[in-house]
Amino acid sequence: MSIFDLSGRVAVVTGGNGGIGLGIAQALGRVDGCFANAGIGGGGRHAFIDRTEEDWRKMFATNLDGVFHVFQAAARHMTERAENGDAFGRLVATSSMASLFGTARNEHYAATKSAINALVRALAVELARYGVTANAILPGWIKSDMTEGLMANDKFVGNVMPRIPMRRFGEPSDFGGIAVYLMSKASSYHTADMVVIDGGYTVF
Repeated sequence: MSIFDLSGRVAVVTGGNGGIGLGIAQALGRVDGCFANAGIGGGGRHAFIDRTEEDWRKMFATNLDGVFHVFQAAARHMTERAENGDAFGRLVATSSMASLFGTARNEHYAATKSAINALVRALAVELARYGVTANAILPGWIKSDMTEGLMANDKFVGNVMPRIPMRRFGEPSDFGGIAVYLMSKASSYHTADMVVIDGGYTVF
């Protein structure tokens, strides 16, 4: 059987009705574990000094608390299965490039994504004994409903495109391969990683 064979497994994909989540869901088929893609868009027109506490709390409640609840439920299931002889599980969160470098007017979003990275690393250590891996995917500039306005902005495209060595924006389908890999037996020794899928943006 191929190490990428996902038959007989079950996945839970949150946020799978569009964008990156949909691209992942279409590629995964049936896998064991949970792929968490909970979150809301970053950015905004308000400077940090004008942002309200309500804005801050709402972003954390959606982006960070959502991942906590999904991962906790999945981890309980995975550890129970391991104790019954099936030590296998995959936790994968969708983080962001905003967790790697400064993004003006985006502090609340970046803070949630940095927290998700820390959560993933901690879970990778805690759950390794159960055969469970934990990783995060950090997308670059991807075409989706959330970024539709940016992609239609000529100034934005003119500033960003020269910084992408691949010279194109990502598509949701670009995440199918990494999702299948992280969910399969092929990634059994790959954990606590922040996998950047950005066409080379962060290194150029």
